[in-house]
Amino acid sequence: MPLKVVKFGGTSLADAAHFRQVASIIKSDLSRRFVVPSAPGKRFPEDTKITDLFYRCYDQIRSGRSIDVTYGEIVSRFNQIISDLGLDFDLSGEYEYIKNAMLHRSGRDFAASRGEYLCGLILAKYLGFSFIDAENVIFFKENGSFDEERTDAALRNELSNYKNAVVPGFYGSMPNGTIKTFPRGGSDITGAIIARSADADLYENWTDVPGFMTADPRIVDNPCIIDTITYRELRELAYMGATVLHEDAIFPVRHAGIPINIKNTNAPEEKGTMIVASAPDYDKKRIVTGIAGKRGFSVITIIKDMMNSEIGFGRRVLEVLEDNELSFEHLPSGIDTMSVVLATADIEGRRERLLTQISRVTRPDSISIEDGLALIAVVGRGMIKSKGVAARIFSAIYAAGINIRMIDQGSCELNIIIGVDERDFENALRAIYNEFFK
Repeated sequence: MPLKVVKFGGTSLADAAHFRQVASIIKSDLSRRFVVPSAPGKRFPEDTKITDLFYRCYDQIRSGRSIDVTYGEIVSRFNQIISDLGLDFDLSGEYEYIKNAMLHRSGRDFAASRGEYLCGLILAKYLGFSFIDAENVIFFKENGSFDEERTDAALRNELSNYKNAVVPGFYGSMPNGTIKTFPRGGSDITGAIIARSADADLYENWTDVPGFMTADPRIVDNPCIIDTITYRELRELAYMGATVLHEDAIFPVRHAGIPINIKNTNAPEEKGTMIVASAPDYDKKRIVTGIAGKRGFSVITIIKDMMNSEIGFGRRVLEVLEDNELSFEHLPSGIDTMSVVLATADIEGRRERLLTQISRVTRPDSISIEDGLALIAVVGRGMIKSKGVAARIFSAIYAAGINIRMIDQGSCELNIIIGVDERDFENALRAIYNEFFK
């Protein structure tokens, strides 16, 4: 029988009705053996996520305020789920322990992780599955980085003891036993790690959307759903702002060759999006897989005659960035020009220092910083086999009356990145979408 690891997001576990739906999905397929839950999310738009309530408790403790009201909300939420599910399950001891631990300064990560922990306990009880505490099988190193080798060994040993189990997402433990969390959205990462250690045939990631969309639905009306996308395409789109799946969740399963299926908890019959290692076939009518973009970039432009013949010029520029602990986004360049694209937020407070240091090591004819740049990535494995993709992109943007400030295309031809003024960002994205998907 195939083995599936399934992860459910916070909106899929917001209340008892969602718990029932999740249980129905799991029980409908016996191969869904290991379950990774997030903390309960919002029940309605004005609601507060459980994790945010725990963060609020932490902040209240730090400022010397009482947490009784906020913590009471947390307890009430979980008890309501237990009651509505008809469970004979008393978590009062857990509530008391967690509250006391937070009051004794157990740390922000401990507070943040308790939503997943309590949700995991309830879901395991409701399903009749075993419960595995993530702190006993997910490990971090002293420097806070993920301990892949130790975690894989512990998980393989532990999972082999159970036919079915619930493992809460988002957290693990440090060598000294304290709780450490992944970045927000880290339950995706936990699910991928467990899928690899379980040698799963499929990692199902259940959310509140029907799959990975070809464009941001907040900008494009009713964008198409992507049926199949490769890990490389997903990585490009996720990096540029597409957020259905935490981008770090790709690596554990990618290296193990395990596909990911993005599914909608509220419409389990829909096939969703399949994320695979490779997909040689593509729809000739669908050359582009997806479009994504972000605002908030700045460009450092360096101009110097005969730059191309000056050995070590680029290296010296990059060393300045390294000395300032800055990573760059793109390096579009010409014969006598070099541009460095960086996140605007990263250079605030050190603009003059950067210009001074780069000027000192390169002696440019001119150097400047321009803000207000937005980047749009057009991604697709079919682009390499299709003529005129770039021409269609530029024509669509021209027809929309938008000026292109930057063009960058990698040699792999998987994506084309363009830069436009932030004020033109949404119109440019819509123009490109309409050209390839309408």
